[in-house]
Parts: sequence; structure tokens; C-alpha cells
Amino acid sequence: MSAPSSTSRRPTPVAGTTTLGRLFRGTRATRSTLQAGLRQVTPVLGWASPTAWVALAVAVAALVAAHQLGWVELAALGWGLGAVLLAASAFMIGRHPYEVRLRLREHRVTVGDRAVGGITVRNVGDRRVLPARIELPVGAGRAGFALPSLAAGQEHEDLFAIPTSRRAVISVGPVSSVRGDPVGLVRRTVTWTKPQDLYVHPRTVRLTSSHSGLVHDLEGRESQDLTASDLTFHALREYAPGDDRRSIHWRSSARTGTLMVRQFVETRRSQLVIALSCRPEDYGKDAEEFELAISALGSYALQAVREQRDIAAVTTRETLRASTPDALLDSLTAVEQGAGGQTLTETCRAVARDYPRAAIIVLGVGSEPGPREVRAMASVLPLGAQVIAVRAQPGAPTAVRRLPGLTSIVLGDLADLPRAQHRSEL
Repeated sequence: MSAPSSTSRRPTPVAGTTTLGRLFRGTRATRSTLQAGLRQVTPVLGWASPTAWVALAVAVAALVAAHQLGWVELAALGWGLGAVLLAASAFMIGRHPYEVRLRLREHRVTVGDRAVGGITVRNVGDRRVLPARIELPVGAGRAGFALPSLAAGQEHEDLFAIPTSRRAVISVGPVSSVRGDPVGLVRRTVTWTKPQDLYVHPRTVRLTSSHSGLVHDLEGRESQDLTASDLTFHALREYAPGDDRRSIHWRSSARTGTLMVRQFVETRRSQLVIALSCRPEDYGKDAEEFELAISALGSYALQAVREQRDIAAVTTRETLRASTPDALLDSLTAVEQGAGGQTLTETCRAVARDYPRAAIIVLGVGSEPGPREVRAMASVLPLGAQVIAVRAQPGAPTAVRRLPGLTSIVLGDLADLPRAQHRSEL
């Protein structure tokens, strides 16, 4: 008896199953087609304003009622609204053949400085385009510019100024071109650029040179780290590949017959730490107290940069970037008051833990903490550090008071800070 063939083992397909499979595949293809069509139609539907949808609903209802009731007036209303909607849709026809550039003259300004930018729109198409409208979000507001009809290759430029009356990080852009009908039923928007940030830095004043906060190495705490270039000479050693040839000691090399290089003890610059309270409880009702405290601490930080000190900046909520002056001012610009976070005393404990070699520590608070609370903050800071507590009170007489372990400055005006800083060192 011969073995059964392999074809005889295959199951016979059921006609109903094949039909259901084809129907299922057809349903999936139809669903994909509908989804693709919906993705194409959704942006177009978004061009219509709520007023346009209301007008369309009223037009349909009026035409249906006119057909049922035979009212000519309702029919005229329905066809009239339909004609208005059709005419408005004509403004959406065509594309936006634009090349748009957004530029700010400066990305960093100080409060009160003039911030200017410009928008350049060029028609990159091969035919004239209709007038349109350019919109530019600036912070929480929005500016609008009328864009005239542009011939092929023609360019149009608009300049704008940004108010800088307060410290802020202002998002400028993105630039959008808007085309719509005069009634405002439809609106087609195309975005062209990315947003750019404008930093409005706090006001600062230039302080006098400070000799307080001596380098710890000069106070008897020497560094154990060795370096190839510094001030304090340590010893000579043999030359190694990669050493700077300017460090070669030629006289010793001639005497020993081997190249010898100088080795130095690494010195450390004195470090300034600024600590700012962001807690509303530390400030009075005057919102300018917080701004004045930020300006005072920024002034101390910039003076430390000029004196080539190391800088660290913390708040009761975060550690700020202080690698460069611009980074520090950018961080101070973005600081905001808010509930939560540490108390300033807890922040001072963190400063004592993280920056034990700090030579000068400047605290920024408002009018609420009294002398007792300020002394409690200073008591947890590193011994030997000069502690300055700036209590911002706009309008109050500026006064300097020496307390055990710190100097307290009641600052009424930023212009008084250089004089108060000089008196604190006497």
C-alpha cells in the first residue's frame, strides 16, 4: 500500500472562513484609509473658528426648516450664510511661500535697557502672494504685523521693541503667518520659526574692591595638591612627556644632565557663596523686596568675578549655575518665589556642608526675619567665613549693623549698596 501524499494531509478551506478573512482584511484597509483621511482633514477643520461652526449650524437648520415650513425668509438666511462661508473659504486657497527669519539684537539685557528685534519675510515663490498677517508671541502677549502683498523674491521687514521693565525670561516667537477672511470666520496659521529666549537680567551696581575673605592657603591651611603652574614653588622633578617646556629649570638641568621641571603647590582662590531665600514668608507685602535682594546678591557675585574668586550660588529651592557671569545672571533671572523648599537656616547648613572653605557668604532675605533669626542662620555657617546678611527693605534708610558672627545690611536702595559694603569692611 503506498503512503498517502502530503497534499492529502492539508485541511480543506471552509468557504465561510475565507470570506470572513477577506472581509476582515477589507475592514482593516478601510479603517486605515479613514484614519489617513481624518489626519488630512483635521488640520483643515481647525481653520474654522467657533463663529464659523455656529454659522454653518444655523445655515443648515434654516434650510431644513425652510424646506419643512416653506418659509422663504429662512431659505434666504440659510443660503446667505452659506454664501458667506463659501466666500470666507476662498481666502484659504493657496500656500504660504515664505522664508521667515526672527532675530533679536541681544539675547541678554538689563532691566530698563532697550530690547529690539526684527522679522524678515521673503516671498520665495514664483508669483505674487496676497496680503497676510504676521503674529509674534512675546511672553504672555502677542504682537501682530500687517504683511503686504509681496512679488516673487520681494522682502519685507518689521522691527519691534520688547518692554524690559521687570526681571524676566521672555519667550519670543515662534513667528506665524496668518491668512483669513475679513470677518474672522476662518483662520489658517503656519509656524515658521522656533521661539527664542530673552533674558532681562536684574539691575546690579559695581562694588568697590574687597580685601576681605583671605585665601585659606595664606591663613595657614595649605593645599596638598601639586601642579605644574602656580605661585608657590615646591620642588624640582624629572621632565615627563607632556610637561610644559616653560617649566623646565635649565640651570638644574645643566648641572644634573637630566631635564628638570619646576613643581608648585596648588593655591586656592577664596570662594564666595550667595544664598537667596525664595520663601514668601521671608519677604513683606512689597514685591520689590525680592527683586532688591536678587539685585544685591547679583552685584556681590559680579564683583567676585572681577576679583577672580570662585563663586557658588544657592537658593532655598535649588542650586544655581554659576560657571560664568552670564550663566549666573541667567539663573538669577529665572528665580521665582514659591512655597515649599528649605528654610534659609536649612540652606545655610547645606552651605556649611557643601562649601566648608567658603571665605565670604552673602545671605539675601527680605524684611521679615529679625536680627535673632539672622543670627541663627549665620550660626550654622563655617567658622572663619565672613557672613553678610542683606535684608532688602525698599524705601528704608540703609544701615549697617555688626552682630556676633555676621554683618547685617538693611538695604533701602540698590544705589546705596557700594557705600554699605564699604562700611561693612571698616
